[in-house]
Amino acid sequence: MEGTIAGEGTRTTRKEAMAETRRKLMAAGREAFGTIGYAEASMDDLTAAAGLTRGALYHHFGDKKGLLRAVVEEIDREMSERLGAISAAAGSRWQGLVDEQVAYIRMALEPEIQRIMFRDAPAVFGDLSQWPSASACVAALKAHLDALLAEGAIVEIDTEAAARLISGAGGYAATWIATSEDPAETSARAVASFRTLLDGLRARGM
Repeated sequence: MEGTIAGEGTRTTRKEAMAETRRKLMAAGREAFGTIGYAEASMDDLTAAAGLTRGALYHHFGDKKGLLRAVVEEIDREMSERLGAISAAAGSRWQGLVDEQVAYIRMALEPEIQRIMFRDAPAVFGDLSQWPSASACVAALKAHLDALLAEGAIVEIDTEAAARLISGAGGYAATWIATSEDPAETSARAVASFRTLLDGLRARGM
């Protein structure tokens, strides 16, 4: 019985050690990718910053690209949580839609998100609209539009098509901001025009 308890304790300790190793590598990856960028971050730099070996990185993520993918997924989850909170805090369903979409575009001004999510990740993994998380975003946006349509708050429209167009426009706007010479000025222009586009969905009198 004691051996079993000791064994369980050993397994728990090993699991905790592996989780800590992964956490250290993720933190080192976010710091490097968010400051010097993916191309400039070497495997040796990443492992040295975490106080680990290349073997640890290979074991947990396969390679530098695998680490970037994990970092992108983590930041994407954090962005979704922030946007959900912004939408929930709005005074109406319509305002929640506008606030959430505008906040997403403005996130391209944040240094870490700008470099990792809208500059390096698309260069490594391809078009934002083809990422696995994109389908979930479109589905959530369609559900939001369906509810607004049921309320009579927006004009009659194909909500799936509208969701894909809004999502695509938001992603393109964020990428434009992140890669422009003057992100702040570009963000102001993008947000103003995006608001105008969204206003076109509103039903008269709403």
